[in-house]
Amino acid sequence: MISWLLSTVISAFSLSSCAEHKSQDNIMSEDRTAVAVKTDTATFATGCFWCTEAIFQRLKGVTKVISGYSGGHVANPTYEEVCTGTTGHAEACQVVYDPQQVSFDELLKVFWKTHDPTTLNRQGNDVGTQYRSVVFYHNDFQKERAEHFKQLLDSSKIYNSPVVTAIEPYTNFYSAEDYHQNYYNSNPNQMYCRLVIQPKVEKFEKVFKDELKSGVGN
Repeated sequence: MISWLLSTVISAFSLSSCAEHKSQDNIMSEDRTAVAVKTDTATFATGCFWCTEAIFQRLKGVTKVISGYSGGHVANPTYEEVCTGTTGHAEACQVVYDPQQVSFDELLKVFWKTHDPTTLNRQGNDVGTQYRSVVFYHNDFQKERAEHFKQLLDSSKIYNSPVVTAIEPYTNFYSAEDYHQNYYNSNPNQMYCRLVIQPKVEKFEKVFKDELKSGVGN
């Protein structure tokens, strides 16, 4: 398992009544199936949440991605407040996923592969504590896997600098304003999307081509 993860990181109707009954049965069956699907949640910060959202939306097994703010001391912060760097929050995304389709280890693989975990409080030209790299773990299992993966990356000397990703307990998450949600998919021609997010998405789709979902969005 470890070698697989590491190698992946390195690379980059009768006519009427019968039909009605059949339709009702199908709906009930679909409802039962929907209820049977148990999802889990992971919370990651990799810099600008527009980038994080766009990446995880495309991963098979992910059912929903919400952009927001996590890890700070201000309740219900606005985007403008978070941008000051004084709220303690990081721009983050909550990733709701089906563990039967994608494991937490695979989410971590995508997390570390799609941003620079060695730059403190910075991703490219986005600078400030709100752009820090963080895994906000929801339980002991997530904590153990994140710490294990981080140690693995450091010991492998893949990067020239130490991994500075913080591994912190999940304490809060506030959804960002509506205009931040599904941002890249809704604004593909916006300059930041074209110059910053698109190249990241294209690289992700190339490296993780076998793990992409057929449709995109929440």
